[in-house]
Amino acid sequence: MRVPLLIPIAAVVIGVLSWAPTPSAAAADCVALDPGQVWHGENRQRLDAMIAEHGRCAGRPGPRPVFDWDNTVIRNDVGDATLFWALRNDVVRRPADWADSSRHLTPDAATALQNACGTAVAAGKPLPTSTDTRCADEILSVYATAATTTGASAFAGYDHRRMESTYAWLPQLLAGWTPAEVRGFAAAARRENLAAPVGATQLVGTQRVTGWVRYYDQQRDLLKTLRRNGFDIWVVSASPQDVVEVWAAGVGVAANRVVGIRSVRKAGVLTPRLIGCGDVPDGADSVITYIDGKRCWVNQEIYGVRGAKAFERQAEGKRPVFAAGDSTTDLTFVRDATALRLAINRNKTELMCHAYHDLDGRWIVNPMFIQPKPAQAKPYPCATTGATDAEGSPVPAVDDAGHVIPDQLDTVH
Repeated sequence: MRVPLLIPIAAVVIGVLSWAPTPSAAAADCVALDPGQVWHGENRQRLDAMIAEHGRCAGRPGPRPVFDWDNTVIRNDVGDATLFWALRNDVVRRPADWADSSRHLTPDAATALQNACGTAVAAGKPLPTSTDTRCADEILSVYATAATTTGASAFAGYDHRRMESTYAWLPQLLAGWTPAEVRGFAAAARRENLAAPVGATQLVGTQRVTGWVRYYDQQRDLLKTLRRNGFDIWVVSASPQDVVEVWAAGVGVAANRVVGIRSVRKAGVLTPRLIGCGDVPDGADSVITYIDGKRCWVNQEIYGVRGAKAFERQAEGKRPVFAAGDSTTDLTFVRDATALRLAINRNKTELMCHAYHDLDGRWIVNPMFIQPKPAQAKPYPCATTGATDAEGSPVPAVDDAGHVIPDQLDTVH
C-alpha cells in the first residue's frame, strides 16, 4: 500500500513563490499566453512566470527553449504520415540488398522484405507499394512493430539509449531522393493529414492506419508568445530532418532551428547512412535524436559542444531554459532544462516517472490537448522497470540525485 506523501503547508507556499511572476512580468513589453487557451491546472501561469523571468522583459535576450515535435507540438507523428504517404505513392526505392537499408536490420527481416517485395523492380527504382500490398505490409510491419509480418525480430545490435532503429529506418527508406524531393513528399502528406478530419484513417497495404495530424492550439500560442518575448526557439525531433522542417515552418520555426535525423548525402542525394553526433562518426549509424542522442544533438547543434562531451550534461549556461516532450525519447534533454520542463502525458513510463517525481519542482505535466490518454489504472512501475538500459533491458528509473524513483500514480490526464 502506498503511503500518501504529506507536504507541509509552508513547503507548498515556498514552491508557489518559487515560480511566481517577478515584478518585471508587468512590464509593457512582456507578452503573456492567451488566457483563452485551456491548460491543465496552473500550467499556463507557470509558463507565463517562466517567460517573464527569462525573456526580453527581464533583460535576458535570446534564451533557448527546445521542443520535441511529434505529439508535443502536434497530435500524431509526421514521420508516420510521411511513410504512409510514401507507401501509397510508390516512393520507396528497392535496395540492392535490404540489409544495406539499416546496419541493424536482422537477417530474418532482410529475407522477409526480399521475399515480399521481390526483385522484379530494378535496384534503385521505386517499388509499386500502392498496389503491391504484400510488400507494403512487410515494410509497414518492420517500421511500426520492429518485427516482420511473421513475428521475427526486425532490428538488433544497437544502443537503446542512443538509437531507435525503427525511427532511423524511415530516412533510410527515403534514400535515393534529394532533400528537396523529400520535403515535397512531406508537404503533400501534410496537406492530406491537415485536411482529414480528426480520427480519420487511411489504407496502407491491407492495414488501416492513422490518417490525420493537427497542430495543438496551445503549443502554437506558446511558441508565438516565446518568440514575441525574445526566445530563440529550437525543435529537436526523431523524425527525418527534411520532414520536420516542412511541418515546423507552419509555426514559424525556421529550418536552421530544426534538428531531426540527418542523412549522409552523396552527389546531393540522400543515402541510407546517417550523420553522427559527438564522437560518433558519420555513417556509423549508431546515434540519432533519441534519448541520450537527443542531448548530444542539442549540445552539439545549439551550444557548439563537440566530441564525447556532447553526450554529457553541460553547465547551466549551455542548457535549454525550457524543454517540452511527450515520450521517453525526450527524457534526457528535457531533464537538462534549467527553468521549467513540460511533459505532455502520453503514458510513457520513464518520462512520467521523472515528471511526477518532480525532484526539483521544475516539472509540469499536461494531458494531450487533443484526445488525451486515459489515466493509467496502476502506478507507473518506476522503482522496478521504469527505465530501459543501453541493452534494451528494463531497469529502475533513477533521479538526478542518484535515487531510485518510487512508483508514481498517474494524476494528470
